[in-house]
Amino acid sequence: MSTALLADPISTLSASSTTAPLSILYEHPAWFERLFNELDRRGTSYQKVSATEFFYDPGVTKDLPAVVFNRMSPSAYRRGHGSGISHTLSYLHHLEAAGTRVINGSRAFQYELSKAAQLSLLGSLGLRFPKSRVLHNPESALAAAEGLRFPVVIKPNVGGSGAGVVRFNSREELAAAVGGGQLDFGFDHVGLLQEFIPARGGFITRVETLGGKYLYAIKVHLSGETFDLCPADICQTTKGEDLTACVLEASKSGLKVEAFEPAPDIIAAIEATVQAAGIDVGGIEYIVDDRDGHVYYYDVNALSNFVADAPRVIGFDPFVNLGDFLEEALRHGGR
Repeated sequence: MSTALLADPISTLSASSTTAPLSILYEHPAWFERLFNELDRRGTSYQKVSATEFFYDPGVTKDLPAVVFNRMSPSAYRRGHGSGISHTLSYLHHLEAAGTRVINGSRAFQYELSKAAQLSLLGSLGLRFPKSRVLHNPESALAAAEGLRFPVVIKPNVGGSGAGVVRFNSREELAAAVGGGQLDFGFDHVGLLQEFIPARGGFITRVETLGGKYLYAIKVHLSGETFDLCPADICQTTKGEDLTACVLEASKSGLKVEAFEPAPDIIAAIEATVQAAGIDVGGIEYIVDDRDGHVYYYDVNALSNFVADAPRVIGFDPFVNLGDFLEEALRHGGR
């Protein structure tokens, strides 16, 4: 099997003599080591494709990999890899037109790239989400805030792990940020102005899905100091035990996590959402508003790294389930 970056992406992606049946298209250098380790353990033939380096021939539509697993991150632009986002989307369209099975394909990726589109999807399914405004001109923020309760947050439309989320406790704080040119909408210059929801019980819930079905859920107990809630980076259980597989900053050890079983109607709503979005592997986050007791869905993710040290937290290793899912796709010839 090949686990090195592709030296010749065109020949590797298009020639049957060199192409493994499964390609993993990824960008972050560390987030997917657990997936690679699981595939290595199984002896599954696959190849890593770096989204920061690959190129492809749009005239080649035969002898492509049977299955391509898209793991490109929308937060890539924060690591200097923003050009890879549109490049990846074009490549996914090419693969799909050629008949390749793409896991988390172009439809899922387009939802991953737009928090605004996520909210519209949730609304179309009759699900509550935080009251929001979508804008592209920072100077519109004050007018857009009419009818919203403070505190509010500004979120870049293209996010990832809470990137760029800023809270404003009052209209005056927001006005000062607008006047000082401090609002940054990020990669696509589109932002969400959204009511901040106080979490009942001091936690949010993240539900992970696989193949459009519920896999597991975790409570994430909030510190109140960060919006960066990527569950793979949470470094303590509720018992204070350190988790060994944290990918990023160990400073997040103040956040605690525990296994949780959502109500059946919530699981059904989340399964309906990922199926409508074309998300094969992904997670959805929701919160219970302490003011009214309602459930609000606020983030749809097509990039799931799974919780750190999952066997200790949730009782099983979801990468085993993911490996089974990928091998099942391969057994069906990618279809």
